[in-house]
Amino acid sequence: MALQFSLMQRIKPGDPSAPRKFYAIARSKDQVDLRTLSKEIARISTVSSIDTMAVLEALVQILPDYLTEGRSVKLGDFGTFRLTLSSEGAETAEAFSSALIKKANLKFRPGKLIRDALSTISFEKV
Repeated sequence: MALQFSLMQRIKPGDPSAPRKFYAIARSKDQVDLRTLSKEIARISTVSSIDTMAVLEALVQILPDYLTEGRSVKLGDFGTFRLTLSSEGAETAEAFSSALIKKANLKFRPGKLIRDALSTISFEKV
């Protein structure tokens, strides 16, 4: 099945004076929650949906702990989660303080399995 997209007219990032252009926007149909994931995993494996749900919930509980310790979390061929920072700049290293840090951002780098799936995706304009 093709990933559906629509078009949105926007300013060019980094050049607000440039003429507006049309850009593709992926359309999301709905969300899949942990319960649905656990049932689907149970359907294709020998693990019950209750056990699968417990493991997924545990992952959700411990993932932030590792990330806030400054560690990246690699989940095999699924991918890697890590934190990055957004901050204001300082003229010198001595002038920089943690007060200049605006926020932490969660980044996900897909693993081989997901990258391979994404490389074969087709698109359909709606």
